[in-house]
Amino acid sequence: MQQRASTTEEYQRQINIIKDYINNNLDKPINLSELAEVSHFSPWHFHRITRAFLGEPIGSYIVRIRLETAAKLLRYTDLPVSEIAYRVGYDVPTSLSKAFKQQYGISPIDYRTNKEYVIMKTEKKILQLSIKGPKVMDIPAKKALYISLTGRYGSLDFSGSWQRLWQFVKEKKLFSAGMEHIAIYHDDPKVTESEKLRTDICLVIKKEARPQGEIGVKEIKDGKFAMFLYKGSYDHLDEVYNTIYSKYLPENNLKLRDYHCFEKYLNHPGRTDPEKLKTEIYIPVE
Repeated sequence: MQQRASTTEEYQRQINIIKDYINNNLDKPINLSELAEVSHFSPWHFHRITRAFLGEPIGSYIVRIRLETAAKLLRYTDLPVSEIAYRVGYDVPTSLSKAFKQQYGISPIDYRTNKEYVIMKTEKKILQLSIKGPKVMDIPAKKALYISLTGRYGSLDFSGSWQRLWQFVKEKKLFSAGMEHIAIYHDDPKVTESEKLRTDICLVIKKEARPQGEIGVKEIKDGKFAMFLYKGSYDHLDEVYNTIYSKYLPENNLKLRDYHCFEKYLNHPGRTDPEKLKTEIYIPVE
């Protein structure tokens, strides 16, 4: 039990380093690459870990801390708005005013004069998620047909892509037992612009195949993974990842390694109620 606790404490210690760095550098540009470096989190998992522990994307956290600090200075000091803007990292006061009003629905000057105005937001309702695991296993290398898609994750044509992959399997006589539906997400939607997000829609095969047109052939490398079984709607997968990274990984003393995660889908969303969908989530660990 002590080993698990120490891992959780280590994750939190690294998060505290990030928080302190941000708090001490609000008046300067904050580079996310520098944050990843000072925290010693793996670049592959930096955004997932920080979002899980902070409860929001790291970029959103930085903006919020800047604006909350500005709100305190507005309410409890007589500093000019221009000076406050510079102290929290805005080059010009108008940039602070625009961000402040967008966040809180009120301008900095009006907030300073309106002592009754409350800017705290209502807390989000906590979801009850069905997650089992982790089951740590050594996964052999997988050979997969794939179609690479680009765009916002929720808008991608998963169904059509898998239909084309299955048609290719039929034409090339590649069918065998044990084929798997897998998706690899290469980018974080809180970091990469939505139209540039990259996803590989994969169909794991056993037989030899050659790429043709939009259909490629790739290897998912072997290695140790922590597998989590999630039962529920795909709409809540973001919250599932937050729970895995903030709770299950540190509590089970699991160290992340530099490789991408992937998801395996166990039933068909077109023939299954959303709350009964089953997804296996594979997180690379040491």
